[in-house]
Amino acid sequence: MGTWELSLVGAVLLLGLCGVMVPGVPGSWLVWAAVAVWALRDPNALAWGVLVGATVVLLAAQVLRWQLPPRRLRQAGATSRLAVWAGAGALVGFCVVPVIGAIPGFIGGIYVSERLRLGRHGDAVASTRTAMRAGGSSVLAELFACLLIVGAWLGAVIWG
Repeated sequence: MGTWELSLVGAVLLLGLCGVMVPGVPGSWLVWAAVAVWALRDPNALAWGVLVGATVVLLAAQVLRWQLPPRRLRQAGATSRLAVWAGAGALVGFCVVPVIGAIPGFIGGIYVSERLRLGRHGDAVASTRTAMRAGGSSVLAELFACLLIVGAWLGAVIWG
């Protein structure tokens, strides 16, 4: 694949990651579709392996999401600002401590958003707990799966 095509696949992957944070947008399926297009346009064993791995990870994430409470973040008072902070925290955490850093980064992003909004540590902690109980764990599971897939795609493109 050429540079422009890889850039387009990367843009769709980024759009899918952002879509995970927005209810009703099929972000994880955008991520999978981008990897599928890449694997079909650049057929080699590594690309097919990434596609199979992406499929397995997404299916496992969907099963996990069915076991977790449904998304009720809007009813709990979550704002789009909170989603931006949580997503940014997960991305930074994923980059600082590869893979597992996304989880504390996501929760830390929610805490920072609530601390800025409420001003006090105790209130921010209580609000973070409420947000995670209201559906943050299902969003985190889907975002973590998508970050794993994007990381595998980046590794395959860079070192493959």
